[in-house]
Amino acid sequence: MLQKFYEANRDLLVNINGKLVHRDEAGVSPFDSSVQNGDAVWEGLRLYDGRIFKLQEHLDRLQDGAKALAYDRVPSNEEIVEQVRRTLVANNMQDNVHVRLTLTRGVKYTSGMDPRINTSGTTLIVLAEHKPPVYERGGIRLITSGIRRIPPDCLDQNIHSCNMLNSILAKIQANTAGVDDAVMLDLNGFVSETNATHLFLVKRGIVATPHTHSCPEGITRATVLDLCQTHGIPAEVRDISLPELYRADELFCTGTMGELTPVIELDGRTIGSAERGPITDRLRQLYAEQTSGAGFPILTE
Repeated sequence: MLQKFYEANRDLLVNINGKLVHRDEAGVSPFDSSVQNGDAVWEGLRLYDGRIFKLQEHLDRLQDGAKALAYDRVPSNEEIVEQVRRTLVANNMQDNVHVRLTLTRGVKYTSGMDPRINTSGTTLIVLAEHKPPVYERGGIRLITSGIRRIPPDCLDQNIHSCNMLNSILAKIQANTAGVDDAVMLDLNGFVSETNATHLFLVKRGIVATPHTHSCPEGITRATVLDLCQTHGIPAEVRDISLPELYRADELFCTGTMGELTPVIELDGRTIGSAERGPITDRLRQLYAEQTSGAGFPILTE
């Protein structure tokens, strides 16, 4: 899976601390914490017909990450929403848009790791792109990575940080194998997530997904669990072994950028019938119904 360049994005205006600049002229300081140390948190939002789905949940997670990392002078949710709105309006965007929010610790007055040399407050970057869901609708192929997910006693993965080298190394393995993404296990050998998405399996009509001890608490993942509860689909959160994925009736992954995507192959093994299964299909329809009518009306406020 290689994302495409969309001509509509050629002249994007990017928002950096409230200043809108052409994508080719946008930049952050070499003294910014994101450049120096990968010290930043981020969120991915999706715009559906002028509404951002689960905006409050995304902003809460951004604020939680900034608090966990002891950021100073963090913009309020209202300030962030206004900058997202300005960016969407400036780019004449209404639908089928992905918004990447990045909040860094800010600019340092000299190179170094010590947060005390950050005295200018945070840097907020709003990058909005015309971008439909990125995965192949017919299904994707995965391998299992040899790179393990980081445990919480080393770095809490529920801090949604921009330090993603762990996942990038797994993605390199997937690229080398000629597949879309890679399944990552935790240090106990249980399934955690892929390098980019959460995973769900279906077996005998029961939906199951791993704990989030060593991966972020996904907002699309939480939405799917809510849909299961609301519509009477049995679901559970538990430890899942790799062989359970091999023998699943259905397997799908979730994320804001790709929504719900079936997995048709893992480590060369065909999953289920090698096509989107009935429960995956039902959940995709329920998710589409929710995103079509729910969300924060950011372009009408």
